[in-house]
Amino acid sequence: MTDFLAAAYPLLADRLRKMPIADLPTPVSTVHFDTASGSRSVSIKHDDVSSAHYGGNKIRKLEYILQRARDRGATRIATFGAVGSNHALATAILAAQTDFDCTCFLGAQPRAPNIARALNMHRRLGTELVPLGRTVDRIATFRRFLQGRHCWVIPMGGSSWLGAVGFVNAGLELAHQVESGALTAPHRIYIANGTMGSSTGLALGLALAELPVELHAVRVVDDHVASPSGFERLMRKTAMMMRRLDPSIPIDLADRTRMRWRDEFLAGGYASFDNATRNAVEVAADAMGLALETTYTGKAMAALLRDLESPDYAGEKYLFWNTYNSRPLPVTRDRPDVPDNIPPQFMTYFD
Repeated sequence: MTDFLAAAYPLLADRLRKMPIADLPTPVSTVHFDTASGSRSVSIKHDDVSSAHYGGNKIRKLEYILQRARDRGATRIATFGAVGSNHALATAILAAQTDFDCTCFLGAQPRAPNIARALNMHRRLGTELVPLGRTVDRIATFRRFLQGRHCWVIPMGGSSWLGAVGFVNAGLELAHQVESGALTAPHRIYIANGTMGSSTGLALGLALAELPVELHAVRVVDDHVASPSGFERLMRKTAMMMRRLDPSIPIDLADRTRMRWRDEFLAGGYASFDNATRNAVEVAADAMGLALETTYTGKAMAALLRDLESPDYAGEKYLFWNTYNSRPLPVTRDRPDVPDNIPPQFMTYFD
């Protein structure tokens, strides 16, 4: 069984189909390591291997989104993100695997080590890359690249109610792994909170599974993208839409969620980082064998490590949800001799 939501709610599964592109369930593990405050153990949910083609949290969302696009007769997928966006790259890779053309509207961001490789992967895939900045006429740009092209548009991060359902399934999946003895039930789960689709869906899934765990959603983007009010709206809409499709979904599901909003590890903004983030990435590599990054997962890990060493830590079980891809890409970071589909202004990320 790989679809625990479908097993529990067959009517919902019948009315809300998905494209089976994820390798589920993703594995769990537990690591033990020493800190200045003593020996600690942390469980890990390895969504970094959620697909053979590209891992990370976006794959669960795309199962539902790409199926909806196929059902509506789309032949092209379009989405948005920063130039090094993992979501944009995951969408382009999975679009190619499922015979969709792909357009990505990308904005500038601070330099990061992953950007050059992401651009080279887009170049290899033939993604249509469209710069989208403050000086761009967005309406004219959207008309040019979307109109009349049988295009299905995915919001930033894949974070719609439809995408969030993928993480409702993830919550039930984790509950099954706890029940089967694959790991001890955690008291807390830490997850990077960007466009909020993963965290809202997971909160609902944990509540649906009646798993008594507190979700710590660690904000990694600016507050115009992620906010407690936005989280509440997306969570309640997801619950409402699921219940509309299947009345056996509890009417008070959103009220059953247990979530703590964490703002204190943003480190100045999206793609910025501080010593706590950098240290968390190093600890994850050295003590846990995890390859994290400083934009998303490093900040979630920083929150977990801080709480592990806090004076009121009383031996609770913590779980880290790894949302970062660990599948190798068949490209380098080297500057290409011929840009091909990489816009000129994005070539500066190779300098």
